[in-house]
Amino acid sequence: MLNGVYTALVTPFNADGSLDEQALRELVDFQIAGGVAGIVPVGTTGESPTVTHDENIRIVEIVADQARGRTVVIAGTGSNSTAEAVRMTRLAAEVGATATLQVAPYYNKPTQEGLYRHFTEVAESSRLPVVVYNIPGRTSVNVEPATILRLAEHDNVTAVKEASGSMAVAMEVIAGAPASFAVVSGDDNLTLPLMSLGATGVISVASNIAPKQMVELVSLAAAGRFDDAKKLHYRLLPLFRAIFVQTNPIPIKYALARRKMIVESYRLPLCPLSDSDRAIVDRAIDQVMPE
Repeated sequence: MLNGVYTALVTPFNADGSLDEQALRELVDFQIAGGVAGIVPVGTTGESPTVTHDENIRIVEIVADQARGRTVVIAGTGSNSTAEAVRMTRLAAEVGATATLQVAPYYNKPTQEGLYRHFTEVAESSRLPVVVYNIPGRTSVNVEPATILRLAEHDNVTAVKEASGSMAVAMEVIAGAPASFAVVSGDDNLTLPLMSLGATGVISVASNIAPKQMVELVSLAAAGRFDDAKKLHYRLLPLFRAIFVQTNPIPIKYALARRKMIVESYRLPLCPLSDSDRAIVDRAIDQVMPE
């Protein structure tokens, strides 16, 4: 079961757009030093739409190699093609991933039965435990609670990253899921509310730059210390808001570049923040985690 903070890791690029392997390894070490329960490479935050398939697996391989068993590695290997998702998941297993994050198939908008068959095929075709990723704002399809609960009965479907933004959806899944199935927040700002209702953690964007703070927040909530967790939540809220002032991962990569942890480099169609939005991120970082 997933418990704690799992960082949806950015993919650092050099100024010419190539993969920055050294920065990636340093980010892995930074996350482990921050106490996260796991790292999630090549998800949305890792710019999965613009890395090649070979790069995708290479990124997973680097993260797994640098982690060296010190933390869980949940590889983003989803696709809107079931066969491609299966192939990529098998490759991720070969290079050291310990689980897989499977986004709901995008663009082709499958039915709920199609979604069920898709995730089941991936789960049955690989030894890696499957974390379903429900984010209808990006995929244009919602994995409905009944479908998630149906998938939860499969031995190799172990969790859902719930990023629908709907508390009602999350509550229905939490209430109906077996004890062996985890619901984790896919939104930093909903981590505490969802944990108060039974979620077990978060796959976090904010922890890219603030792993210790996110680990503390989740640890307080898990211990039932909700008054203390609430105070920390509100201290972190400006950061939660700022890192989504534009499309993720643009703001969080800017924040990391500002701290000189990566080069501020994206692949089109993503592009740098406007000056006004840079100022928003700057203020949030200075307020939440001054140097």
